Amino acid sequence: MSGAGKTVAIQSFEDMGYFTVDNMPANLIEKFVSLLTTSEKGDIDKVAMVVDMRSRSFFDALSDIVNDLSDNPDVDFRLLYLDSSDEELVARYKETRRSHPLAEDGRVLDGILRERELLSPLKSFSQNVIDTTELTPRNLRSQISQQFATENTKAPFRIEVMSFGFKYGLPLDADLVFDVRFLPNPHYIPELRNQTGLEEAVYNYVMDAPESEAFYTNLMRMLNPIIPGYEKEGKSVLVIAIGCTGGQHRSVAFAKRISEELTSGKWLVNTNHRDKDRRKETVNRS
Repeated sequence: MSGAGKTVAIQSFEDMGYFTVDNMPANLIEKFVSLLTTSEKGDIDKVAMVVDMRSRSFFDALSDIVNDLSDNPDVDFRLLYLDSSDEELVARYKETRRSHPLAEDGRVLDGILRERELLSPLKSFSQNVIDTTELTPRNLRSQISQQFATENTKAPFRIEVMSFGFKYGLPLDADLVFDVRFLPNPHYIPELRNQTGLEEAVYNYVMDAPESEAFYTNLMRMLNPIIPGYEKEGKSVLVIAIGCTGGQHRSVAFAKRISEELTSGKWLVNTNHRDKDRRKETVNRS
């Protein structure tokens, strides 16, 4: 049903490693499947296709196509049907202020009832039916994952540890932001000024401060219990951002240490020092 969560569904399959196609015209489905099954490379072996009433000019043929795919020995075919109550679908359309694809006179409910009538044969044929009336997007992702994910298709949870400089702005994608500008600043030590927190002299200078050790201990004491919760809730990437003034010394050193600690556990960790070389670039341009 239009408005029942197809966008969230297709994103869920994409996260599981499926090649996804949105708004696939029904009369192209068999040609597309044939192309995949006859390909020598076999690069694409998992496909999720969305067909909705935007492709209604081809919709009459969809039932026959579904039957043919079910009988095709070269493909493992499953039909997922997303449904929702009429009241909830009307509310969603009013919230987005979109018109229903089958509501010729603009009345959303008329379009919903017409679509429900057209789709009823496919719903009865579907191997998987999910009613999204009471589901949040996260709940829908979870149900799709439970029904379709395998060990090979589950999107791995990973942690992105980022250092940055507050003078260049907060990272927009950060989930957790920590400020280390209270620590002693290597910028004021002439021999350390042009180095970064990745270099031993700067790293040791930052970490040797008593307040650094206390902060690190308490930070990890907080992070270690809550990270599994993010994974459990279905989050695919957790971005932890550590900021200092310029993003060259203190934040880099702390991001390095945190990454090493998390990597030594079970977590998949990527490290990014967003502004580490920003000052050098400025000097070179000047």
